[in-house]
Amino acid sequence: MPTPTVREPISPWPVAGLVGMACVAFLVAVTVGPLGVPWWAVLGLTVVWLVALVQSLRWFTRRPRTVVLLPVLVALVWFVTIVAGSRYLDWLNT
Repeated sequence: MPTPTVREPISPWPVAGLVGMACVAFLVAVTVGPLGVPWWAVLGLTVVWLVALVQSLRWFTRRPRTVVLLPVLVALVWFVTIVAGSRYLDWLNT
């Protein structure tokens, strides 16, 4: 009789990271309408989000705790982009 393989317990961190990525996707999606951000900035934020999503899927089993940091990083990039665009490029005062 073959011996059963021992599996490591599943970590909740990568799932929490993907939930965070879904939340950040809503931030990027809502940027188009009411904020009046130009299309090229939204396209850039979408590319940043897609790259982070692919990286989080690559790290899902290799680095499960690091996946949680990616939505925080993308949300920080989103915030800095909106604030800098509002302050220096006059996006929100149109």
